[in-house]
Amino acid sequence: MERVAAVPGVDGATIAGAAGETARVDIAYAGDPLSTEARDLVGEIRAVPAPEGGEVLVGGQTAALEDLLDSLASLLPWMALFVVATTFVLLFLAFGSLVLPVKAVVMNVLSLGASFGALVWIFQDGNLSGFLDFTPTGFVEATQPILVLAIVFGLSMDYEVFLMSRIREEYDRTGDNTTAVATGLQRTGGIITSAALLLLVVIGAFSLSGITFIKMIGVAMLIAIVVDATVVRILLVPATMRLLGRANWWAPGPLGRLYARYGIRESDGEPLPQREPELAGAR
Repeated sequence: MERVAAVPGVDGATIAGAAGETARVDIAYAGDPLSTEARDLVGEIRAVPAPEGGEVLVGGQTAALEDLLDSLASLLPWMALFVVATTFVLLFLAFGSLVLPVKAVVMNVLSLGASFGALVWIFQDGNLSGFLDFTPTGFVEATQPILVLAIVFGLSMDYEVFLMSRIREEYDRTGDNTTAVATGLQRTGGIITSAALLLLVVIGAFSLSGITFIKMIGVAMLIAIVVDATVVRILLVPATMRLLGRANWWAPGPLGRLYARYGIRESDGEPLPQREPELAGAR
């Protein structure tokens, strides 16, 4: 106990209870228990050698938060890798391109970035707290952005597949990238907008909740859906595909043959042969 009390930042250590060979030691800390300094202090306390033959377990609110953040930091990269790899494979099988899956992931990141930025600006910094009727806590609970990420990524990819299916169908029919993009957008724009409006009405109820974390999820999803259905799907995706031209549909020969044989297509017709990307004047 003396060694724990000697750790810099610890304001005192007292035995709160004992039973047999087990003792509970309460450690005093004057700062915010959820601060970075408090979490660093947990690590320093855990680094104190245990008595010979004994075992030391550090618990409490700060330790639980530190363990949660460590777990998320170790698992999130694997989750992201799995989601991106699965998305890449499925979009390739759907559209026969190595470029379009990359574009889809980048566009989804834009929607998520806008949503996460809004979470920090509103719920961490406290902006619009009066309008939304909540009390800011100065931080965003770690698990909420992950939940938002999972839901928004799925919704965004749904819009992506819906739009790109029409574009791919038209490109297979005409071989003209510009016409395919314009036609696909014309055929799906109204439906995507209507679907987004329906989601906004349903999810909007979340933002009216009196429970802050439910309100947070609702507001984050509202912003992500608005950005995705307008700026991303209506502007950025068509503009990017127009600039890339036939490069949108590029895939190496072996992968092109793999798509021709196993690709997921709505029509029974064979896709047009793969063309070399045009760097200038592409249509």
